[in-house]
Amino acid sequence: MDPASPTLDAAFWLTVVTILFLLVLSAFFSGSETALTAASRGKLRTRADKGDTGAARALKITEDNERLIGSVLLGNNLVNILAASLATAIFTRVFGDSGVALATLVMTVLVLVFAEVLPKTYAITNAEAAAARAAPAIRVAIAVFSPVVGAVRALVRGILWLFGVRTDPDSQILAVREEIAGALHLGHSEGVVEKEDRDRILGALDLGDRTVEEIMLHRSRIEMIDAGLDPRAILEQCLQSSHTRLPVYRDDPDNIIGVVHAKDLLRAMHKLVNDNGFSPDALKDFDIAEVVMQSYFVPETTTLDDQMHQFLRMRSHFGLVVDEYGVLQGLITLEDILEEIVGEIVDEFDLDPGQPIRKTDDNQFLVDGAMTIRDLNRATDWNLPDDEANTVAGLVIHEAQIIPEVKQVFVFHGFRFEVLAKDGNRITRLKVGRL
Repeated sequence: MDPASPTLDAAFWLTVVTILFLLVLSAFFSGSETALTAASRGKLRTRADKGDTGAARALKITEDNERLIGSVLLGNNLVNILAASLATAIFTRVFGDSGVALATLVMTVLVLVFAEVLPKTYAITNAEAAAARAAPAIRVAIAVFSPVVGAVRALVRGILWLFGVRTDPDSQILAVREEIAGALHLGHSEGVVEKEDRDRILGALDLGDRTVEEIMLHRSRIEMIDAGLDPRAILEQCLQSSHTRLPVYRDDPDNIIGVVHAKDLLRAMHKLVNDNGFSPDALKDFDIAEVVMQSYFVPETTTLDDQMHQFLRMRSHFGLVVDEYGVLQGLITLEDILEEIVGEIVDEFDLDPGQPIRKTDDNQFLVDGAMTIRDLNRATDWNLPDDEANTVAGLVIHEAQIIPEVKQVFVFHGFRFEVLAKDGNRITRLKVGRL
């Protein structure tokens, strides 16, 4: 036999079979990595609850993404490097020195098409199913490579520490809330999720980050009853009010003695009148302090989520908001919190406040100064900041650093604000438009 001719013996074919097997392993590792990182943990949880053991294993191993990715990358690189080395050996055996370049070209095509693009495309298309199928084998790979991966993790963290980067081993790649919010925004932009559905879910998610101070009714707009008024005047005010619960003060609005419920007031007055034979003077000795309920005070820094649970636990719907010095700042109800989720709730007794926002012919908006920035953003899909102020009027005053006059115009955050009306130092109407 010519010594220059390649010998296609059993060893040659065994090497070819080994390379093909390594490419299959590479495809498995690549597809598994994509499937396990792209799979929705919510969908995996649903499959696991239905008895899918593969989905349950996938959930378990994705709890530590750093270890998962480290093990998969280690296995993928090992098989790719070994396959490339074996391919170089047999190509140089067949074609001589030119076999190195040829082996590089052939392996690049094979790895790219069959070990990367093909498995990853399938994994993205069927993420949850692929993750459930791959989880048992990946679990074994993680156990085998665990010592090496642990050493690599320690080395990587040490190098990052030298550059001032601190890593949290318990952190997730994406927080659940951020993932849900991102999916909702993406779904809305693609027309899959309706704006109202997105706002309701995001409103519920935001309850833990917002405080009662942001949505309370300010003290200047609270309707109160003066305990020193004539009983008939108190009755008249209660009947004229659109509210069933009203704070009661004595001498000074800051001196709240309790909260009266319209039913309790009417029952007490009816009993007093009935017991006195419906005498015209039956109410002259009526004392409202005897029928008021004890006031429930709420710190202004309480989160909406905590306050909602407090209302439900206490079976109460009404609280007075105070600052750190105990000074009355406003009031909040369970309805106010629910409105942050479902939007404005109006019943047959609510007064018509007019439209808080109305679009003009020039594509701008007439906005009530007391409208919250959050409500304006939800109504218009804008992104005005609400870190420094809760209302639109408050934002203008904060940015302008003055009390504006009517017809003054300000431009900030990419929007134009024109003051249309004032009541004293309070801005009551603005015209807002995006630049």
